[in-house]
Amino acid sequence: MTRVLLFGASGFIGGHARAALESDPRVTEVICPGRATFDLLDGEPDALAALLREVAPDAVVNCVGALTGSAAQLVTANTLVAAKLLEATVAAVPQARLVRLGSAGEYGPVPDRVSVTEEEPAQPVGAYGVSHLAGTRLFQLAGESGQADAVSLRVFNPIGPGMSEENLLGRAAARIRGALADGAPEITLGPLSAYRDFVDVRDLAALIVAVVLAPELRHRVFNAGSGRAITAREAVELLASTAGYRGRIREAGTGPQRSMAVNWIRADVSRADHELGWSPVRDLATSIKDIWAAGETR
Repeated sequence: MTRVLLFGASGFIGGHARAALESDPRVTEVICPGRATFDLLDGEPDALAALLREVAPDAVVNCVGALTGSAAQLVTANTLVAAKLLEATVAAVPQARLVRLGSAGEYGPVPDRVSVTEEEPAQPVGAYGVSHLAGTRLFQLAGESGQADAVSLRVFNPIGPGMSEENLLGRAAARIRGALADGAPEITLGPLSAYRDFVDVRDLAALIVAVVLAPELRHRVFNAGSGRAITAREAVELLASTAGYRGRIREAGTGPQRSMAVNWIRADVSRADHELGWSPVRDLATSIKDIWAAGETR
C-alpha cells in the first residue's frame, strides 16, 4: 500500500493525477500540500526535508512547473525545483520513489515521420526544453547511480477537460467560445502547420499511477504521449466542428518559443507499455469533446 505526497494538485495535470491516485485502491493516502504549506519555487530545502520527514511518503510526485517565462524563471521552476526535491528526498526519505514531469520539448527537432524514443539524443532549442532536460538528467543520474529512486515522464502535448489557455487547444476553445457568444466571423491563432502528439491528461494521470506503483523500474525516463501525430490545424478544426463553429480560423504571428522550431513530434510509447503495462486509451475526438463539454459546464 502506498502513501503519496503530490505537489501541484491544484493544476491541470496535478488535479487529474490526484483523482487517479485517490481512485486506486493500492494508494492509501494522497497528501497535497498547497503553496501556503510549502512553496516549491521559493521554499527552503531544509523546510522541504522537514515536510518529507513529517509525511513519510512512499512516493513523491511533482506536477509543479512553468511553460512560459524568462530563462531564469523557467530554470527556477523546472530545474531548480527538481534539484531541490531530489536533494531533500535523498536526505529525508531516501527510500521514496520520486516522480517528476518533464517535456517532449527536451528532444528538440527530430526526423519527420519517426516516432521518438527515450534514447533519442536530446537537443532542445529553447530555454523551456533546456530547463526540463536539466531536471530530467539530474533525476536520471540519481536513479542510475542508486542515489535515489527517481524517474521523469517526458510529457508531449497534454489535453483534456480543465486545460488552460496556456495550451493551444485551451486557447482555441476560449476563442471559439467567445466568437460564438459575439457572433464573430473569425478567430486568430498562431501557425498551426506543425505535427503534434496530443495525449489525454487522464491517460497521463494513469501513467503517473503506474510509475508510482511499479515494484521496480528498469528505466528512468518514459515518454508520455499518444503515439499519434496530427497537425495542430486538424486538432483545432476538430474542436471547431465539435463546438459547431463555422467561422474562419486565421493563422498569424508566431507560435510559442518553446516549440516553434519543431515541425514534427510523435512519441514512441513502447517502453511504458512493455515495462509498466501502460498505453493510452482515449482517442483525440473523445479528448476534444470533453474539453468542450468541460467549458460548457463552468
